[in-house]
Amino acid sequence: MHHRIPTAIVLPLIAALLGACAPGAPEAGVTPTSASAKPSVTSDPFAYCAAVGTIDAPDARYNGAAMPEVIVERMIQGGFVSADAPPQIQQNAVWRCMDGQVVVCHFGANLPCEERADTSMVPTKEMQEYCAANPDSDVIPAVATGRSTVYEWRCTDGNPQVVRQVVQVDVQGYLADYWYLVPAP
Repeated sequence: MHHRIPTAIVLPLIAALLGACAPGAPEAGVTPTSASAKPSVTSDPFAYCAAVGTIDAPDARYNGAAMPEVIVERMIQGGFVSADAPPQIQQNAVWRCMDGQVVVCHFGANLPCEERADTSMVPTKEMQEYCAANPDSDVIPAVATGRSTVYEWRCTDGNPQVVRQVVQVDVQGYLADYWYLVPAP
């Protein structure tokens, strides 16, 4: 004689057993460590970058100042910003992590620090309009090309043309020439 166990009991039991056998599932009675449960949080940008590797902007694992004083000090030491500049000028920068290290871009003269590099060789409408008005211009200004292009552009017989690549692109897609490695203290 067979006894049927109700489905309402069997299905949750099977689910519990399968969950306990899943890869990475904690053993019965074992509490996950804080490292596996939640990434550690730090206010040190160098420790943060060493832990996260590569990221476009600090996330919840970083809880320090938006522009840490140690990075400002390193920019002054590296000559990227003047020690005599007002604090709001010194802090007018952004940082991110690349390969476990801190890199910084100071906005300076309208640098496109937070924009991805534009590697397109297709002229924009603005470039075409500029060349229509200036058919043999040796340079198409940034107002027409955009500040994130990696190319120098010119007009030839009213048509935009790439002259040469003038800015490199880093592994995260940013304009590498504007980002500087910040040595750890």
